[in-house]
Amino acid sequence: MPQRRALRPSPLPLLALACAVACGDEPADDAGATDSDTDTTTAASATSEAAPTTSGTTAWEEETESEPEQPVTVEWSELELRLIRGGDVLLRFPADGFQLGVVAALDDDSSYDPVFLAPDAWRTVTAAEELASDAAVDVRLSFGTDLHARLTVTEAAPGRFAASLIPEPGGPALAYMRLRPVVDPGEGFYGLGEYFDAAEHRGRVRAMQLEYDPQIESQYNEAHVPVPFVTGTRGWGMFVADPHAAVFDVAAAAADRVEATFGTGPDTAAGLVFHLYAADHPLDVTRHYYATTGAPKLPAPWALGPWIWRDENDDQAQVEEDIATIRELDLATSAIWIDRPYQSAVGVFDWHATQFPAPQAMIGKIHDLGLRLALWHVPYVDDVPAAAAMRDEAEANDFFPPEVGLITSDWGEPLDLTNPDAFEWWQDHIREYTDHGIDGFKLDYAEDITVGLGGARTVWQFADGSSERTMHKLYQLLYHRAYAELLPEAGGFLLCRAGTYGDQQNVSVIWPGDLDANMAAHREQVDDDGDTYVAVGGLPAALTASLSLGPSGFPFFASDTGGYRHAPPDRETFVRWFQYTALTPVMQVGTGSSDVPWEFTPANGLDDESLAWYRQYARLHLRLFPYVWTHAQALATGGRPLQRPLGLAFPELGVHPSDAYLLGNNLLVAPVVARGATSRKLSLPPGAWLDWWTGEVLQGDQEVTVAAPLATLPLFLRVGGIVPMLRPTIDTLAEATAADVDSFVGDPGILHARIAPGPLGSRFDLYDGTALHQRLGKAALHLEVSPGAVFTSGFDLEIHALPPIAAVTVDDAPLSQHPDAPALDAAPDGWFHGSDLGGTLRLKLGPGAHTVVATLAE
Repeated sequence: MPQRRALRPSPLPLLALACAVACGDEPADDAGATDSDTDTTTAASATSEAAPTTSGTTAWEEETESEPEQPVTVEWSELELRLIRGGDVLLRFPADGFQLGVVAALDDDSSYDPVFLAPDAWRTVTAAEELASDAAVDVRLSFGTDLHARLTVTEAAPGRFAASLIPEPGGPALAYMRLRPVVDPGEGFYGLGEYFDAAEHRGRVRAMQLEYDPQIESQYNEAHVPVPFVTGTRGWGMFVADPHAAVFDVAAAAADRVEATFGTGPDTAAGLVFHLYAADHPLDVTRHYYATTGAPKLPAPWALGPWIWRDENDDQAQVEEDIATIRELDLATSAIWIDRPYQSAVGVFDWHATQFPAPQAMIGKIHDLGLRLALWHVPYVDDVPAAAAMRDEAEANDFFPPEVGLITSDWGEPLDLTNPDAFEWWQDHIREYTDHGIDGFKLDYAEDITVGLGGARTVWQFADGSSERTMHKLYQLLYHRAYAELLPEAGGFLLCRAGTYGDQQNVSVIWPGDLDANMAAHREQVDDDGDTYVAVGGLPAALTASLSLGPSGFPFFASDTGGYRHAPPDRETFVRWFQYTALTPVMQVGTGSSDVPWEFTPANGLDDESLAWYRQYARLHLRLFPYVWTHAQALATGGRPLQRPLGLAFPELGVHPSDAYLLGNNLLVAPVVARGATSRKLSLPPGAWLDWWTGEVLQGDQEVTVAAPLATLPLFLRVGGIVPMLRPTIDTLAEATAADVDSFVGDPGILHARIAPGPLGSRFDLYDGTALHQRLGKAALHLEVSPGAVFTSGFDLEIHALPPIAAVTVDDAPLSQHPDAPALDAAPDGWFHGSDLGGTLRLKLGPGAHTVVATLAE
């Protein structure tokens, strides 16, 4: 099962919705509705929750008066359960929508994995008796004369229902349960966890666990993060809260059915718990899932700055040379991690004395330079002399599972974290790192516990009485929680390879494991100078995985920039990859060959030009922190993914690309994933979109071909959109003591922003309470700005695609005009208009709240 090469063991809230906020006293010809770019709750600003409908408006556009969400109900009638929003039936569970799988007898040797096995017969509903209770639906279902089950559905909150299907005792032997709702034959489906081939699942069958697959180079199906939660683009969701082996047939066998089959085996008597959700827009379904399973754990703010790492660090001297080089080359970076080997043995909480003779001094130097430090880690204790004391203690105290199945790691069995004493013992050792300045961990592997091989069990038993039947998923929750509980309250960093539903409460960031260091698609056959293999997937797989995880409840994703297998990546692959990760919430840079951006070799083809491009994109990533962090802060209440698949954000498009997405609400990102391409096709969403690099405005609701030379990532700013940014000199989001390191923590400074003005007024409310408003009228541009708790020093605004400006007033007083950018940089405030980016008005404003009117030249 999960394996790696010897080098490394493997195994907002409702953002952008309209609100009626006036942009000051405006002339009659400029009157118009306003549009709320973010709907966040902060210490300084709270706006009401509203959601657009899927017809007549987009995910960010609606009328001035926000309409309440349509009522959602469930009803039982004529042997059918229906989920209804307004007058529309979103889901129907007819008589064959609930099925119980009958077997002759339960077999303890069977895995009951529905990917490989099936019951002797499926029973469907033949009759129903309504029961008297306070539940929205409470019925006794008959599946023939000898088999009955109780279906109960209760309303947990508006748009959210909790349900259970529990068989009655005394009937035939049961080992499987299935939900088969009828869906719209034309809608798309998102969620279900991390997948590398497509973010939308129609026509696919998705296993909810790792499975052996000899056809692919990794030898397994790459289902590291299975989440039994699916969202339909008509605005409904279904989450099945069950950890047993399962498979989802997503309109593959029938265009109007989603089939969720669970191999519950001997646990079938406990029944199946599931949840039904509905919202006016499909992006808002995820907030119901978070309300059920818990809000996602945010990484520390500094974790949103670029990270750099090597697959194998030579020693302390190399680490210290790397951090010095990062600062000498002016590479925006907030953190590093040290991958293995750095310990005397895996499972020993120390530093190898020869490689790292003075680790505390090294940690001090890292922090001085404004960098945070994480370590690679796993829940094993290696059976080698250097780890003998630790392993002997663990064995003496029964800290390993009582029965162990198939082991796939190089270090033996994982700890039995269901044992409270083992859990506490492991945490005591983790503190040996966290108490000495380690800020986070990269948690690898721990995927040995599988449901079986084919239909046969690989038996595991744990101290709490559980087995591999459920622990193939639930072990990850314990593993990650052991570390998450020890991170600082102000935030830390966990980068995890695996996870499942609810684990977003522990996991800061998901990383997809060992992708190929190339531009191969998932399962593409690759011929690498005679080395032929079926690819796990390279850059296209990374992009797809990030878009599948967001709607699945894991909003933070970070692939190895450049890939891992068959490293090093060539120059084109590395450049295209860092362009993509720069426009994701978390950017981590490293490859399986330990290449770093400034080391040029014949194999990687890197050079001064590629380094300059990397410097540009890494700094852009860091500068976008206020924009991304505002959206991140909104996840707990709004739930909208940070990276939003276009087919989910704009279901009216009718297309579901896996290579383009919205970052937040205002940025449209279209990475290039095809080798040799210097242009690409893109389905533009409704509205108008401003090219980030040229200022060209493209009208939406059409397919376009955009230029994409190697130096350029196609990136667009929604017209009407506002993107707050940090000043361009900031080196790190972490605290720094070195005098020559510009730290955001040390001085947030002036808030910068890019604005693509539009006639529909818009606003952006930052996480600290800072507010930016814009509206472009026929005769003037109107702006309002007010500071929050962090950004108190003033504003530097770039407003693009504007005609020449005649005059600018601030708070009804004239603002000084300057001839060029250097003159404005040297002044405390003022403005100038240049011809770049379609005509750019740059405004520099001092501290405080201001009202700005920029009169357009005739």
